[in-house]
Amino acid sequence: MSKDKNFLYLRAYAIYFGFLVLMIIVLYKTMALQLDGNSKVFSDSDKRIPYRTVDRPARKGDILDRNYNTLLTHVAYYDVYMDPMVVDKKVLDEDLNELGDALQKMFPKKNKNYYLELIQKGRKEGSRSVLIKKAVTNDQRLKLRQFPIFKLGRFKGGLVDDAENIKIEKPYNPMLQRTLGDDRMIGIYGAYYNFLKGESGEEIEQRFATGWKKIGQITKDAEEGADVVTTIDKEIQEVAHSELYKQVLNLEADHGCVVVMEVKTGYIRAIANLKRKSDGTCADEFNYALAQGEVPGSTMKLASIMAGLEDGKFKITDKVNAVGTYNFVNGHKLEDSNHGLGYGEITIQQAFEKSSNVISQVIHKAYRNEPQQFLDKLKQFGVTESLGIELKGEPNPVFPKPGTDAWNAISLPWMSIGYSVLQTPLQTLSLYNAVANNGQLVRPLFVQEIRKGGASLQKFDPVVLKEKICSDQTIKIMQECLKGVMTNGTGKKLISTMFKIAGKTGTAKIQGEKGEYGDDESNSSYQASFVGYFPADHPIYSCIVVINKPNPKKAYYGAEAAGTVFAEVANKVFASSLKYHKAVNEGVKSKDLPQFKTGYSKDIISVTQKLGLPYVIESLGDWQGADTTKGKVIISSKLKLDGKVPNVVGMNAKDAVYILESKGLIVKLTGFGKVVSQSLTPGSLLTRGQIIRLEFK
Repeated sequence: MSKDKNFLYLRAYAIYFGFLVLMIIVLYKTMALQLDGNSKVFSDSDKRIPYRTVDRPARKGDILDRNYNTLLTHVAYYDVYMDPMVVDKKVLDEDLNELGDALQKMFPKKNKNYYLELIQKGRKEGSRSVLIKKAVTNDQRLKLRQFPIFKLGRFKGGLVDDAENIKIEKPYNPMLQRTLGDDRMIGIYGAYYNFLKGESGEEIEQRFATGWKKIGQITKDAEEGADVVTTIDKEIQEVAHSELYKQVLNLEADHGCVVVMEVKTGYIRAIANLKRKSDGTCADEFNYALAQGEVPGSTMKLASIMAGLEDGKFKITDKVNAVGTYNFVNGHKLEDSNHGLGYGEITIQQAFEKSSNVISQVIHKAYRNEPQQFLDKLKQFGVTESLGIELKGEPNPVFPKPGTDAWNAISLPWMSIGYSVLQTPLQTLSLYNAVANNGQLVRPLFVQEIRKGGASLQKFDPVVLKEKICSDQTIKIMQECLKGVMTNGTGKKLISTMFKIAGKTGTAKIQGEKGEYGDDESNSSYQASFVGYFPADHPIYSCIVVINKPNPKKAYYGAEAAGTVFAEVANKVFASSLKYHKAVNEGVKSKDLPQFKTGYSKDIISVTQKLGLPYVIESLGDWQGADTTKGKVIISSKLKLDGKVPNVVGMNAKDAVYILESKGLIVKLTGFGKVVSQSLTPGSLLTRGQIIRLEFK
């Protein structure tokens, strides 16, 4: 009996210590795996269940507009497979038909029989991986898990759905395709990828009969990427994009671009680049505004006149004889835009306003013996150098230099009116922006902040490239000249704006290229441009519009082809940017205005007074709105804009939804309180069935 008892004790101790040793081994393996994260910790005997360490991708950050609207994001898609071999035959026979119905309903491009035959064939051939659908959303993926058979899980229902693919999505496609960029490392995405990408983690995969699978063992957490907040204003971008789109199609142009920049900061609020396609649509395929060097044409005359004024070569009031045809060496000649008829005796300011090519003669006489001095002045203005844009693709401006093969006897006069040189539209715009900014040249910026987890990591303040490109006197003269273009010169027909603008037209005949439209003037290709700023006396934005190779039978001069787009953009951008300020009753001078009612909030648009805009004040409720579409500012409690998007900012949800839905718009709401922003620009053209998103606070 004693021997049996001892044997039981020994057996119990053996089992106990055996389990203890086993637990120590398991604990060691686990700790080694956590510390090393490498399959080397497994001995040869463990190779029956292979493990490996793989990267755990980080969630990349988003690209946002200035108001945190998402412009580019990363969406997870999943490839869905089925292992029909793990499904019980009875279950498969009973529920396969119902599974086919569910799959057809979710993915209607394939009928029910397609899925039935696919799964049955896979079962018959012993396939462990039958592709059901590629690139399904996470929402679809979760619904699939509730389908017949699939709801039994991976090992009984055969659903394999963890093959994740991350794709870039742009909610406002087709806007900003090239500027936002993508995983080709172009655009903002490429320039700021180090912020967006985050830091990968590590996790363990185990090999099963159906392949390598994650087992939920994370050895290093991934760190998500930061969000890039751009300078783009989505509402301004929509205006620029839509106006350019219409004009490129209307004029049958090859391509065009529009850039809107904030004068003081250099922040790019909108950039549109569109190429006309053979199917009658436009696409954003290349960033013409940033990356294409082209002849600036008459817009270059601003820098030429500035150089002469700064060097004391002439005064703006000096008179010249604009005979219409200007002869240079070796038989080279230039004609004015009025086909050689000339303008007679005019001042240099009038020559600029009318865009007369007599300016080429003026500059030639002033600098023919010292052309390098002229180029030095252009360099002083920042014209001959790149801007150092953070996005890839900006070329250096091309200017011929004395003593090089590119220089010849007519380089100087041709250069002075924008030929024989190459600049990007953004480089041209920057000079005009400097004039609007009282001589301060700022770098165009596309990103203003990096954010992560709701906190700011880095801000990008305005970058001043030159404190003063020239004297205050020259700046003031050129500001008046740019206003004169709109009142006395080539831009005087652009009367559709509700405020004063300052700008310059440009019409360049593209040398060596023939047009596609037939005879007469259409035997050549043209480039129409307009560049300037608004409002003229209190600049907020600068803007450039370039239309390349329009059908000359429709329009090809700068004012009519590009200036009209500028005017439309300026009107709509300004209307959406009006701010309300407090003002006392005595501040309103017009005797024609009605008296304020008791309790009236005294809110008026002070900027309209500064700009000399006519305005009407009506009785207000508990909200205000502005309409500039009829040549005056109307502040009222009920904006009745026929065919236009109403301004509902400041309204409660009930009133805002009622007004918008009565216009045929579909309203989407976010938040509570009163409307603080709306996705469609007030005063823009309204299309029934459009979605308008309102944010409340």
